Amino acid sequence: MANQSEDHKSARVLVPGEYGFNDLQIDDTYQTSGVTVTEAHVVGFAGLSGDLFDVHMDDEFAQAAGFPGRIAHGLLGLSLADGLKTRCPVRLKGIATLSWNWSFRAPLLIGDRIHVEVRIHAKRVTKRSDRGIVTLAMKVVNTRKEVVQEGETLLLVQV
Repeated sequence: MANQSEDHKSARVLVPGEYGFNDLQIDDTYQTSGVTVTEAHVVGFAGLSGDLFDVHMDDEFAQAAGFPGRIAHGLLGLSLADGLKTRCPVRLKGIATLSWNWSFRAPLLIGDRIHVEVRIHAKRVTKRSDRGIVTLAMKVVNTRKEVVQEGETLLLVQV
């Protein structure tokens, strides 16, 4: 087991580049670019997932429920967050995502521009010397600087 205190030298903001398990330190951070959530995203995700719940498809229903209009699917937000992380110029040498622990904090509105703030929360070695597991703490932030979603994911990473 890697000693996490040794990996906790000082928090760094990662610059564009490729990072393996051994390159990362606890509390390293980076921010992704952004994406604007569009009606096409919501309608496409509804068709793909089969989630046609009224709050995503019907403005009147969403407004009656207390929202300003239709809201994006929570899982669409998670999917966009993962995509932003994956296509970021800060590239982790990921092999596979192992799990998600995720919370939906506020509605994701059509027209919101979101980005993701990523922090290396933990890391541990595996039985194989060519890979490790990194815990990423992620926050999805909208234009109004509200955290709309957040959580952790375990990522299997090459050394």
